[in-house]
Amino acid sequence: MQWWYWILLGLILLGLELVAPSGFYLMFLGLASLSVGTLVALGMAKAIWLQWVLFSGLSVVALLFFRGPLLARFKYKERPHAAVDSLLGEIAIPLEDVAPGSTGKAELHGTAWTVLNNGDSLLVKGQRTRVVRVDGLTLWIAQDT
Repeated sequence: MQWWYWILLGLILLGLELVAPSGFYLMFLGLASLSVGTLVALGMAKAIWLQWVLFSGLSVVALLFFRGPLLARFKYKERPHAAVDSLLGEIAIPLEDVAPGSTGKAELHGTAWTVLNNGDSLLVKGQRTRVVRVDGLTLWIAQDT
């Protein structure tokens, strides 16, 4: 590969890290690519297999040794997931009749949710129901006692 291919790949990876933060993974891949491009430009890694080995090795070493301290320095935390599991036990109001075992729509906290009737009886529109399970974005509801 030409040296400037590696440089271009490195710049693209660094740009992608800025546009869509990946937790510093793309940054280290980009830096490894820039390093390989520099070595190729200096004539130190002419064989294509050597370039790929260097790229892989530099990427893994950089990720293993520098990513953790960098995350700690910036106190980077993954985005918290929405607490949909905290909806257990909440009261939902069906927006339509929902037969046992079938799906429909219900209102909870001002939002329409897809619900599944987990009970044995028909849930009628406007009836109070309770969330008994959360499966992805589907709420399992049953008649409120």
